[in-house]
Amino acid sequence: MKTTNELLLNWTIEKIKKEYNNDVALLIGNTSLKMEQDKEGSYFDYFVPINEKGNNLAETFIINGIGYDLYPRSWKRLEDMANLLDDNNLHCLADGEILYYKNEEVKNKFISLQDKLKKNLQDKELMSKKSLEKLAIAMELYQTMMFEESIGNVRMAAGFIADFLSLAVAYSNHTYFKYNQVEQIKELFVMKTIPDNFIEYYKAIINADSINELKNLCHLIILTTRKYIKMKKAPIQPSHCEINYTDLSFWYQELCYTWRRIYFYCDNKDVEKVFIWSCYLQQELNTIKEEFKLQDMDLLGHYHSNNLSDIRNQANVLEKYIVSEITTHGVQLNAFESIDEFLSRKS
Repeated sequence: MKTTNELLLNWTIEKIKKEYNNDVALLIGNTSLKMEQDKEGSYFDYFVPINEKGNNLAETFIINGIGYDLYPRSWKRLEDMANLLDDNNLHCLADGEILYYKNEEVKNKFISLQDKLKKNLQDKELMSKKSLEKLAIAMELYQTMMFEESIGNVRMAAGFIADFLSLAVAYSNHTYFKYNQVEQIKELFVMKTIPDNFIEYYKAIINADSINELKNLCHLIILTTRKYIKMKKAPIQPSHCEINYTDLSFWYQELCYTWRRIYFYCDNKDVEKVFIWSCYLQQELNTIKEEFKLQDMDLLGHYHSNNLSDIRNQANVLEKYIVSEITTHGVQLNAFESIDEFLSRKS
């Protein structure tokens, strides 16, 4: 005797053949989110429409208390999934079972997207980037959560933070969750590497009963994930393009006045202005570090409100380093000792 899932699958395929033969390319199965007692026989997950009419196959219904959702996923959505864009439900593509296909062309197209996803999952630079993206989302959620006063809202944010951080960890391991969020902790256990205490913090979030506890745990799980991703970050590949140190000279000539400000306000013990201009300069230094492949340039780590001499000295060290990088690469600064020199050379 056939199961409900098998009878339902037969009904769906016959409906496609009779009513949507030229409108539906594929019917894909996946039982990963079904409970064990509901997994008997093959089960449809989604279909791939060919045109707008094909979308009309979509239907939701309930049979014997069980909800079913026959929904469409476009080729574009599947292609985005293969390229790890937006959609986190990678198991829908990676583990999708072809239950019906209109022809060999669409069948092979689906298989090629599965292969593309597998290839992208092994791309170190891409997966490092995607891991950082998930971490950034979790941190944005955390920022908002810190201002929430409802435990329900805080708990929901904590759940999503744990989810996005888990995705970051999975991507760092060049894999995905076969059961989406359902078995995350179980799947994390078997990954090659995970952040220190990550599962401990995840379980604690699940069992937390207060707002402060949830917020503190989210801080800890984000902190350990940041350290982990920083350690795992793919090394930057040497650029095949030559660095244009003339552009760096243009940058310095524009920013050198900021150094002058910092020196002046340090000498005059104007703490507020030193702080503000140092924050601005630090951001600029962080930007050019990546663009011109420079060393770490920490300025604000030397800021002390009750003693400005340290940050002044560090600013001077960094300025000399930038000038040295420019001049040792054969670029001459467009600098003049006086207005007379400027006018004489420009006339």
